[in-house]
Amino acid sequence: MSLLVYGANGYTGTLVAEHAAERRLPLVVAGRSAAEVAALGARLGVEHRVFAVEDPAAVDAGIRGARVVLNCAGPFVRTAEPVVSACLRARVPYLDVTGEIAVFQALAARDAEARAASIMVLPGAGFDVVPSDCLAAHVHGRLPTATRLRLAFRALGQMSRGTALTTVSAAGQGGLVCRGGVVTAVPAGHQTIAVDFGRGPRKAIAIPWGDVFTAHVTTGIPDVEVFIAVPLGLRVGMRLTRVMGPLLASGPVQRLLAARIRAGAPGPTAEERQRGRSFLWAEARDPSGATVISRLETPDGYELTRLTAVALAERALRGEGRPGFQTPARAFGKDFILGFPGVRREDVVTGP
Repeated sequence: MSLLVYGANGYTGTLVAEHAAERRLPLVVAGRSAAEVAALGARLGVEHRVFAVEDPAAVDAGIRGARVVLNCAGPFVRTAEPVVSACLRARVPYLDVTGEIAVFQALAARDAEARAASIMVLPGAGFDVVPSDCLAAHVHGRLPTATRLRLAFRALGQMSRGTALTTVSAAGQGGLVCRGGVVTAVPAGHQTIAVDFGRGPRKAIAIPWGDVFTAHVTTGIPDVEVFIAVPLGLRVGMRLTRVMGPLLASGPVQRLLAARIRAGAPGPTAEERQRGRSFLWAEARDPSGATVISRLETPDGYELTRLTAVALAERALRGEGRPGFQTPARAFGKDFILGFPGVRREDVVTGP
């Protein structure tokens, strides 16, 4: 009975599988690329399996005997539903490292099925959305009357090929916020704010990050917005997608962008990951004007993902976690993120 990592041959999947092997977890690596999965299995000295998610019978056979499934194959809008369906049939806990709002929504809609099967379904087990989810829960604990939550992050590091492909596939779809507990469409980059991550204010632009949905689930705060600090050129480019959306979403442009991404490096090197840092910020406010702000500093996003995803999988292997759809902080508490090296949390402001 083992942890099965699907998409283990991808950039993030390989980091996760390697760390699971370092932790000496009972491990099976899986994916759709036979040669790559076999090579990884041989290198780690573990069993490997090859199957594609389009065939339900193949997925059922592929996860047979697994005690926990951790899906690292994106875009998750294509892989999460078939894999979680197989997990529900087999009564096996499901985790993934998505940051896609549509995936969180789709899996939350299967909460009753997961509870009936007595399994935990926990997407967002990586940088998306563990640190931000824990930070959201923390500021909510400081101000339980909060009705508005703003989250922001700044990542000092490079994007992996898989993350870039997922980002490109969503190009031109506009922005999203949570208003009154409902995910609501807004223009891309509809707002820019100044955020102090601890080294002076930086401009951050609104994005449709996973926390737009998950932070409301975790905290119950009805209004949620998420921002990313990026240079001016990227902020301008995000706003331009309002008028260029149909072109960016067209098949020929999508294929061209995907081909250019696939021609590049799979992701940051080990040295680059060690140098990288991520900074997160959260502000909660209530109707009286009372406000709290907290900050979080973590390792590089990919470095943190391999740690948090495996730690959550270990907990699932031990039978921890409530059945049903879960977010990281709701399942394991706001301080879960503090258990990892290089993570530091700071409370900044309390008051009207």
